[in-house]
Amino acid sequence: MVDTTLVDFVKALRTAELKVSPAETLDAMQCMDLVGYADRRFLKDSLGMVLAKTTDEKAAFDECFNRFFTADKFKPSTAEGGNEAATQQGANDDDFDTDNNSAPQAGKGGQGGGQGGGQSEGEEIQGLAPTSELGKLLLEGSRAELMIQMAEAGRKVEVNQIVVFTQKGLYTRKIMDTMGLKELQDEISDLQGVGARPEQQLAGKLKSARDQLRERVRDYVERQFFLHADETGKQLREELLKKVKLSNLEKRNFKDVQELVLKMAKKLISIHSKRRKTYKRGQLDVRKTLRNNMQYDGMFFDLRWKASKVDRPKIMCICDVSGSVSNYSRFLLMFLYSLASILPKARSFAFSSDLGEVTKLFEQSSLEDALSKTMRDYGNGSTDYGRMFQDFKNHCMDDVDKKTTIIILGDARNNYGDARAEVLREMYDKSKRVIWLNPEPRSSWTVGDAEMKKYAAACHQTEVCNSLQHLERVVSNLLKTAS
Repeated sequence: MVDTTLVDFVKALRTAELKVSPAETLDAMQCMDLVGYADRRFLKDSLGMVLAKTTDEKAAFDECFNRFFTADKFKPSTAEGGNEAATQQGANDDDFDTDNNSAPQAGKGGQGGGQGGGQSEGEEIQGLAPTSELGKLLLEGSRAELMIQMAEAGRKVEVNQIVVFTQKGLYTRKIMDTMGLKELQDEISDLQGVGARPEQQLAGKLKSARDQLRERVRDYVERQFFLHADETGKQLREELLKKVKLSNLEKRNFKDVQELVLKMAKKLISIHSKRRKTYKRGQLDVRKTLRNNMQYDGMFFDLRWKASKVDRPKIMCICDVSGSVSNYSRFLLMFLYSLASILPKARSFAFSSDLGEVTKLFEQSSLEDALSKTMRDYGNGSTDYGRMFQDFKNHCMDDVDKKTTIIILGDARNNYGDARAEVLREMYDKSKRVIWLNPEPRSSWTVGDAEMKKYAAACHQTEVCNSLQHLERVVSNLLKTAS
């Protein structure tokens, strides 16, 4: 058991680009025999001395160790061991952290998206309570219990054997089935068949909790993929980084992602750096045609067609940099910073409550300094979209015209404050386009304190945007359609 776990850990280290030789693996096995696994910290320090050589490798080793040994893999699966594993997992892992996912947060969404809501979930519906084991776990169980069940299901389906990213859906389904999805689905169908209001309400709660669980299992499988997958080649790694949720990226991936963003930006620059003319074939430009054919005595040898100039867009980008979406905002700001040469009219703003412009900061600072200062100055407040919209109206509305595209990145969770959707409507009326990029899945846009339903009515376009692939597509389409 110990040797198998250590072999899996060495595989994870190699995936994290640590060069671990077979001889070092044998040394690590002898080290583990000597120090044991009772003291987690002692084990970490001992293996680190054997397997990590340089400063960068030690940092990568520490992060990989914390990710890999989130549950106590060496102890028997007893109730006591399970509680210890859950405690350790809660302290070291965010696989099940609802702040990063679609579930409403404790401070921003009331109930915890179908789990952690306590016994009151069942009691609210005239004494009805779920009968399936998974349903009870989702509505009445604790977060620690759900974490243990998910990790146990992952071990049973051998999620550590995931090889390619396209297997994410397969392993997600396997884990859900192992946790009892079929029994839950049957219960939901039976409740819906009754038709009475209490049964319909319970069915609705179970469906919502099921959808939230599926998102969390997907995130869990993504993280397991990055921990265990044997990636071959830098190109494949880049394609994977484009597709993975930005909230699931680890610090060790940030450098790769930054290089990838710069590469994507250069590609877009090469495509869109020159102003182009879009010809309207079929619409003859009579004036230019007559002028160019005077040398031919009026014979039309050289036809000229009408054309419209495609110019660089005028953009205002507003980023929510509060804790729940800070990773997404970081990479969108990074993208805008990298595209400065083809977006000279772009203005960037950041907020968690008060709105502040960071355009000059980006012009005068290095990328890392600009990002860190933006997060430090604007990322510590309580999220207040109403305040942000009012600040925009007071200080920026006069600069909005029919050539302006406004991009808003945020989860639209407003802590039950005044949404001020009427200000967004004014922005909609004055601008060319208002585009809202929401990192949460659409199923969460109306859950808890989310105001997305109100805001979507005042947007030209709303998109789920939580990966580099989404960001690249949005920016590319923006440049293509700008005029």
